[in-house]
Amino acid sequence: MNKAQSENILVCIAWPYANSDIHQGNVTGSHLPGDIYARFQRLRGHHVVMVSGSDSHGTPVTVKAEELGRSNLETYELYHARFLELFRRLGISYDLFTSTHTENHFRVSQDMFLQLLKNEYLYRKVTPQMYSPEAGQFLPDRYVEGTCPNCGYTGARGDQCDNCNTLFESAAELLNPRSKRDNTSLVLRDTEHFFIDLPAIAAGALSEWIHDDKQHWRPQVVNFARNFIDQGLIGRAVTRDMDWGIPVPVDEGYDEKVLYVWFEAVIGYLSATIEWAHNQDDNDAWRDWWQNPDARTLYFIGKDNIPFHTIIWPAQLLGARGLYSDNPQATLNLPYDVPANEFMNLEGRKISGSRNWGVWMLDALDRYDPDPLRYYLTTNMPEARDSDWTWSGFIERNNNELVANWGNLVNRVLNMIRRYFGGIVPEPGELTDTDRALLAAVDEGFTTAAAYYEGCKFRAAVQEALRLSTLVNQYLEETSPWATAKNDPAATGRALYVALQAISGLKVLWAPVLPFSSQTLHELLGEAGTLFGAAAVREFHEATRSHLALTYDGAGAVGRWERDIVPAGRQLPPPQALFKKLEEAVAQEEMARLGPKPDVR
Repeated sequence: MNKAQSENILVCIAWPYANSDIHQGNVTGSHLPGDIYARFQRLRGHHVVMVSGSDSHGTPVTVKAEELGRSNLETYELYHARFLELFRRLGISYDLFTSTHTENHFRVSQDMFLQLLKNEYLYRKVTPQMYSPEAGQFLPDRYVEGTCPNCGYTGARGDQCDNCNTLFESAAELLNPRSKRDNTSLVLRDTEHFFIDLPAIAAGALSEWIHDDKQHWRPQVVNFARNFIDQGLIGRAVTRDMDWGIPVPVDEGYDEKVLYVWFEAVIGYLSATIEWAHNQDDNDAWRDWWQNPDARTLYFIGKDNIPFHTIIWPAQLLGARGLYSDNPQATLNLPYDVPANEFMNLEGRKISGSRNWGVWMLDALDRYDPDPLRYYLTTNMPEARDSDWTWSGFIERNNNELVANWGNLVNRVLNMIRRYFGGIVPEPGELTDTDRALLAAVDEGFTTAAAYYEGCKFRAAVQEALRLSTLVNQYLEETSPWATAKNDPAATGRALYVALQAISGLKVLWAPVLPFSSQTLHELLGEAGTLFGAAAVREFHEATRSHLALTYDGAGAVGRWERDIVPAGRQLPPPQALFKKLEEAVAQEEMARLGPKPDVR
């Protein structure tokens, strides 16, 4: 793909709260699908920037800090560091994984607030909020629990009901509200906050945009978003009574208030891209993804975040028109797609951190290689409906598909080339119709798989690669190069040469899902360079604040979405197995690990 055909693609991934370790549902819900998509587009030769970061503010962090007996800052830093380690080891290739607790993010969030205020999409409003006489303070919504007035769910939060996804203007809408801290009763007291005028924004460009052609969106996402806006929006508070977060940039009356975490966290997609540009020593580079009308932005999230990324974040972008532009009507790019995933459960039950019911991915990486984990999460990805992780399923997929199909194919071919030809790629001679048909099928697979990857149908992309791997295995059985080795070495050489070329193509088709083993295979085929780049944790100093961030270095990456020809006569390195077989007893061992465990401290 030449540069004239290259596109600018921004991959935005949901920001995890820095209050707990990341489990398999988080990974397969947003981080892994975003990474697969980004890797595919890099191989296609596009200019990709993939960003996210730790959501460092809000009550999820303060609640965890109280539990751990740590400060809010210490708690955020603890989990942020663990996120960085996880993503590096799992191969989530962020161009920048930062946090909301940076000077850059503070500035960009305040700039957006002020632009909304300038455009008259923010207004002040006094509302009754839950006040705890026991604690002597207003309680953030996450500290309030009660019964949802819409569906009757008794565990609704003060800002949202997780059962029916109803958003509340305030926790005062809950029935029988109580403090989650001590279960004491609460009273209402008046407090003033800034609200974003969502109805005013929705009346114009937002409604038009959400009802525009979105055939490439998943039906469950676009239908939810359209129904959400058609039912009518309400103004939503963008500030709150709290001291952990971003100061409100006004002169009077807001010294003890901060920007609401829901409002400032989504701004992180913009601030992270600006920070990435700064780290590239090109402060304006971010504009190629946010102000270029031909650029595309995709948001990889879980279904619980659909309202924020399809309605509220676009409303913020539309309402802040003129931000960082000489044109007062210019709007930063709206989402091109929001391929939200459903949820992944564990052994038929919902994930629960308090009950240690989950596959904690950093812990799992101590026992398993990253690619088998990525593979199972992809084959079981909840793209259209909730899915379920089972340890028996993980073992079965690893052994029967990765090891017995794809891995065995590679081992057979490389070992036979070493046994019969001293590790030198044999001369093929004249190819037969069968040979050419196999290579044509693999080459056609690039078109088929590309359509699946482009459409965020990653399960289907894996099945296509597995189908072609099976096809090559069948070709080997038909040609039986081991049987012709003594009497017809030319036939053996031709069959192994053709199988090797097919494997070279499959290496690329598998690479977005299996980056580590694909890179190993790339080297086993005697190729130079890397399919992708390398991830590293670096420390950046920004203004007076330093922080650790994960960065992806794509320098030296091959960037080819096509089959590489492995030339005859090339000396190949000694073969090695790509995957390990797992014993069935592993399932019982992992089930025994589930249950109460102490928090990370």
